[in-house]
Amino acid sequence: MIIGIGNDLCNIERIQRSLDRFGERFEQRVFTPYEIAKARGRRRVAETYAKRFAAKEAMAKALGTGVPRAGVHWQHMGVINLPSGKPGFELTGGAATRLAKLTPPGHRALVHLTLTDDHPWAEAQVIIEAIAMADAR
Repeated sequence: MIIGIGNDLCNIERIQRSLDRFGERFEQRVFTPYEIAKARGRRRVAETYAKRFAAKEAMAKALGTGVPRAGVHWQHMGVINLPSGKPGFELTGGAATRLAKLTPPGHRALVHLTLTDDHPWAEAQVIIEAIAMADAR
């Protein structure tokens, strides 16, 4: 069953302006060390950050909280890449707590994330699915 859906559109040029104006302060406030390393290792840094920013906004919407609200902060929603390259999330702190509250008993949460960009836009969609666990008898 679907327990959360979120979508966000982010302007890449807006992210570039934030990087130009605030630099590391912006990076440290919004992104995890993994995300920062990933972005700095890419040729198109602003695009990389914009997709991850959109993903965090979409996740906050899927969680039903917004950012920063209900104990959910930017750093609690880390966008990672699985070994296959597929994007995913590492949720910590308030985001992990909120997801646990949304997940019905006897289920586990599965988060689906898709990212795309076409200058000047970056977009992310999040679907949180509750999967029934096998009977633990």
